[in-house]
Amino acid sequence: MSSTLVVLVGLSVGTYLLKAAGPLLLGGRRLPPMVDALSNRIPAALLAALVVVSTIADGGDVVVDARLVGVVGAALALRLRAPFVVVVVTAVAATAATRVLLG
Repeated sequence: MSSTLVVLVGLSVGTYLLKAAGPLLLGGRRLPPMVDALSNRIPAALLAALVVVSTIADGGDVVVDARLVGVVGAALALRLRAPFVVVVVTAVAATAATRVLLG
């Protein structure tokens, strides 16, 4: 058996066991309120961090360019409670307009 296949099978089994551990260990029990509140906030925090890193990072440098204008435009559209499609179009239009203006 090749080492690649051994690694692949090992990672597959490990992933399955990690995913199965939560339901098997917790069963039908409820999480403590603090853990439940934290687990409900983690996805939003991770998404916000991903947006920030994707917007202002370029390798190891911090860059302020048209991407930031697009994110600000989307944030304003979200603040005005615009539909999702309008938020995306606003972000695209703001980014494109900034790129055209800045050359």
